[in-house]
Amino acid sequence: MKDNIKFKYIDTNGITLHVALAGPEDGELVILLHGFPEFWYGWRNQIDALVGSGYRVAVPDQRGYNKSDKPGGRRSYAIDILARDIAGLIKGLNREDAVIIGHDWGGAVGWQLARTEPEMVRKFIAVNMPHMGVFPKAFLKVPSQLIRSLYMVFFQIPILPEKLMRSKNFKHMAKGIQRTGKSGAFKDDELEMYMNAWRERGVLSGMLNWYRALPFSLSHINTDKIQVPVKIIWGDKDLFLSKKLAVESLKFIDAEEVTWVHGATHWVLQEEPDIVNAEILKFLTVEK
Repeated sequence: MKDNIKFKYIDTNGITLHVALAGPEDGELVILLHGFPEFWYGWRNQIDALVGSGYRVAVPDQRGYNKSDKPGGRRSYAIDILARDIAGLIKGLNREDAVIIGHDWGGAVGWQLARTEPEMVRKFIAVNMPHMGVFPKAFLKVPSQLIRSLYMVFFQIPILPEKLMRSKNFKHMAKGIQRTGKSGAFKDDELEMYMNAWRERGVLSGMLNWYRALPFSLSHINTDKIQVPVKIIWGDKDLFLSKKLAVESLKFIDAEEVTWVHGATHWVLQEEPDIVNAEILKFLTVEK
């Protein structure tokens, strides 16, 4: 997979993103957006499948992550700014639009871009990330989500989360990913790639600032219906996000159901790549 990837730094929205690029340059552009605490490598199991179907694939390290810029201050990570990063990336790749596929926080960016710049989004796929408009009422409708979200409250504390994440040279953090996923989903050499990315200067605060910017991000969310074709793929054993949030998200799109990946956790991209890839390609080839 990596032999077919080239890396490029692309200026956008006042910062520079490190971007993995693969596939024919004249292919339809697909942008893959990772979540926390990953980087472009989180999509390693999807790149070849998309390239093999003729797509041009771009996978940025989003701001704050790995080799991309890490501006200071939590306000720099509000969702409207993050979405503008990707709008600028599309333009930086000399395109007018793209298919957007986002997992976790990458899905939140995709939802926001689809709402604010629908002409730039041909289709959008959200993987284990609900429309952020469901969150204000989520704790009332889904009480268990409060317990699942306590880590987000912890991340608001200055300094301490960074110290804990760095402990044992990031091994505790890597083990945390393994414990919340299915056995064998993350191999040791793959986790080493993650740890190397976390060792980049400023990464821990950069990643956490996505959570610390939540008060600003939620102020930019509304309940307008998304006007582009959307598909939701969801590992139904996600320990962090309730399935009910996925169902609630259907209110914002022209779709009647969620595509459940049964038995998969939040890390569905690594656990069931064949299923995810097949669902992605099926949706991209449907005329709508």
